[in-house]
Amino acid sequence: MTTFVDRVELHVAAGSGGHGCASVHREKFKPLGGPDGGNGGRGGDVLLVVDQSITTLLDYHHKPHRSATNGKPGEGGNRSGKDGQDLILPVPDGTVVLDKAGNVLADLVGHGTSYVAAEGGRGGLGNAALASARRKAPGFALLGVPGGLQDIVLELKTVADVALVGYPSAGKSSLISVLSAAKPKIADYPFTTLVPNLGVVTAGETVYTIADVPGLIPGASQGKGLGLEFLRHVERCSVLVHVLDTATLESERDPVTDLDIIEEELKQYGGLGNRPRIVVLNKIDVPDGKDLAEMVRPDLEARGYRVFEVSAVAHMGLKELSFALAEMVGQARAAKPKEEATRIVIRPKAVDDAGFTVVQEEDGLFRVRGEKPERWVRQTDFNNDEAVGYLADRLNRLGVEAELMKAGARSGDGVAIGPEENAVVFDWEPTVMAGAEMLGRRGEDHRLEAPRPAAQRRRDKEAERDEAEKEYNDFKPF
Repeated sequence: MTTFVDRVELHVAAGSGGHGCASVHREKFKPLGGPDGGNGGRGGDVLLVVDQSITTLLDYHHKPHRSATNGKPGEGGNRSGKDGQDLILPVPDGTVVLDKAGNVLADLVGHGTSYVAAEGGRGGLGNAALASARRKAPGFALLGVPGGLQDIVLELKTVADVALVGYPSAGKSSLISVLSAAKPKIADYPFTTLVPNLGVVTAGETVYTIADVPGLIPGASQGKGLGLEFLRHVERCSVLVHVLDTATLESERDPVTDLDIIEEELKQYGGLGNRPRIVVLNKIDVPDGKDLAEMVRPDLEARGYRVFEVSAVAHMGLKELSFALAEMVGQARAAKPKEEATRIVIRPKAVDDAGFTVVQEEDGLFRVRGEKPERWVRQTDFNNDEAVGYLADRLNRLGVEAELMKAGARSGDGVAIGPEENAVVFDWEPTVMAGAEMLGRRGEDHRLEAPRPAAQRRRDKEAERDEAEKEYNDFKPF
């Protein structure tokens, strides 16, 4: 059964915002108490957060569909809906987030680093929040915005200081097992290691991590063997260690040729040319291996490599190798630029930026694109004439109607707001008045301007009494 996964495709869905509530306060002896509909709750976000205790993406391989909870709708009595709960997905340190096209969205390195993979939708406003001096009794509320959907690819690139590279069965797993407390699988057949192994090494005051990358073969950079699948784990390492087998049983192989082949694969993969390298001649406990190591060492040193003769089985030469790696890791860490605090960059909107665009397409349809118009359309209940009129007012104030006229739109032309796959299309009529507004200005209720029944009856009785007193005074005898 697979226990290590370093690449998965994840489908995430944020929570949708709750709908606003259209409600009127009702209480005995208080008719038409005014709007009291609460706002809808915000939908939950989907976040990827680095957790150093996680080392594999296996959980997302089995469950690739993840979603946050929706916000609750608002209620009467000015009760707002509850916000949806954010969904936090822990990922290993060194996870790269890509879109389906392969573009990098985020590189998550360091414990606690987070990325919002899908943003929750905002909740709709209730009619209490929509009320104003001109709109005293809104008979509608705004709908919640649907949560974001995204298909992303997660790739794990091991975060280690040192990477062991070499042919299968060169002794990399044995070497990491004696240098650290790692317990990789060790056997005498090729491709024993099918997943990268990590170990922690302490050399004096320096503590560093070392990674055993699965064996590379000719053509690995083009996908042959396991190379292409695991070469990306070498990218983050500061030091590369060539582990060469001096006791191979294959007559056509020798340490120098193996080194040249692996270097060519690293070159083809790209991005690793500036990494410092050392060479480890392994298995010198074998008599033929010791002799071969002494023969090829001068040639390798002539190329500028630091060469170490070791035996992982007999624990020979390991201390010198460990401290040499610690020295190189220390130099690499010192050469790295110091991390500075993230600068907050404020980019104000340009003066001439209307926040939307109007484009006439080949079929004559006028398409409106922009964050505000598209959100407003999603929040509108098109079964409510007053809500549609409110949307028309908002678009008009934003300048959409004026831009449509500039673009040549005429009454009856088709207008689409939003992308092709999720657009609202309608026949455009400039300055449309909805039927509900014929009774007065949009959002107003003439009933609120009328006197209350009880007060009117009291006024009528007072008027009758005044009239009776007047008649009595006019006809009383002197």
